[in-house]
Amino acid sequence: MEIDQLENPEYYINRELSLLEFNVRVLAQAKDETIPLLERLKYLCISCSNLDEFYEVRVASVLQMENIDPLTLCTDGLTPSEQLELIGVRAHLLVDEQYQVLNELLIPQLNQENIHFIRRDKWTEAQRKWIETYFNKELLPILTPVGLDSAHPFPRILNKSLNFIISLTGKDAFGRNSGRAILQVPRALPHIIQLPEQETDSGTNDFVFLSSIIHAFVNELFTGMTIKGCHQFRVTRNSDFFVDDDAVDDLMHALEGELVMRNYGDEVRMEIDGNCPEQTVFFLKERFIMNVDRVFQAKGPVNLSRLLEIYDVIDRPDLKFTPFKPSIPSQLA
Repeated sequence: MEIDQLENPEYYINRELSLLEFNVRVLAQAKDETIPLLERLKYLCISCSNLDEFYEVRVASVLQMENIDPLTLCTDGLTPSEQLELIGVRAHLLVDEQYQVLNELLIPQLNQENIHFIRRDKWTEAQRKWIETYFNKELLPILTPVGLDSAHPFPRILNKSLNFIISLTGKDAFGRNSGRAILQVPRALPHIIQLPEQETDSGTNDFVFLSSIIHAFVNELFTGMTIKGCHQFRVTRNSDFFVDDDAVDDLMHALEGELVMRNYGDEVRMEIDGNCPEQTVFFLKERFIMNVDRVFQAKGPVNLSRLLEIYDVIDRPDLKFTPFKPSIPSQLA
């Protein structure tokens, strides 16, 4: 091969698309039935957290390049806009497969092992009573919705936080009729709650999603108003670091400032409830200036990586890898 031929774009694979294909291989582990079931769930969560980071850093950098120099060519000959288009197509296929793996493979097999995520339309009376008490004691005091009107603009949404957009009719306690409200869920809250066996007549490993609880009792946050719709969404932001080593005297101080701003960088992706009305989806797209190729409508919880919370809670060694026990080789003992 001649040296000048090394510049031929046909010899190169796009870095961002290659990272997506790596994530496809991670997700493939979640479909491998030779792997213990809870480890397969963990692989699904890893593929989701990997995709978060991919958008936070890699897609964010491509978007910045599109703004700076839209005609620049990558080594493989693609412009930033061409890369974003291909990324959007592949990422949507990947996300569709993630939810397919969860809904069609993992959840049915977890059910067979008596591990259940109980939907709110399947709650028993005892479960609903306990969950309502949990909502009133643990959630209601710390949930603060923001009505959207001229006096209350759209709030700043934290990076990768769980949020709800709520459609309303009627007037609030102050006589205002905003029509929409935003509810930001504190990050400290668990996204999956285990139901107590004795108090709810539940199984040992019965769980409910935090989003299901909020959906069921969101009307408690809006006294005197009628809830027309409640839909979860999540925004991923540019979290790439930019620190000029030559321009800063204190690197640690500069990194501290960058860490704070990671929560409020430019929006690079939005995930939203798959049942959300088109009008509401359009409203959020306009608010976040989001192209359709970076909007993902979820067929389940908008943050699948939080499913990992149940891994340590469930005491089922038969569904996990055998723990590694370090030892000294006999030759060295």
